[in-house]
Amino acid sequence: MVVLRILGIALVIWLALTVLGAVFKFLTLALVVGAVLVVGAAAYSAVKGGRSRRSIGR
Repeated sequence: MVVLRILGIALVIWLALTVLGAVFKFLTLALVVGAVLVVGAAAYSAVKGGRSRRSIGR
């Protein structure tokens, strides 16, 4: 009975760590994709030119 309880606790801990690892892997991928998109948008804006854009105050 004690062995089954220990195995159950170990299984729950292992599953929790597996889920956390998957979440962190996804968040890392999302961070990289987001950074690439932001840099791409900034580069596009710099190349296109700032004179054609309207400012907030105008």
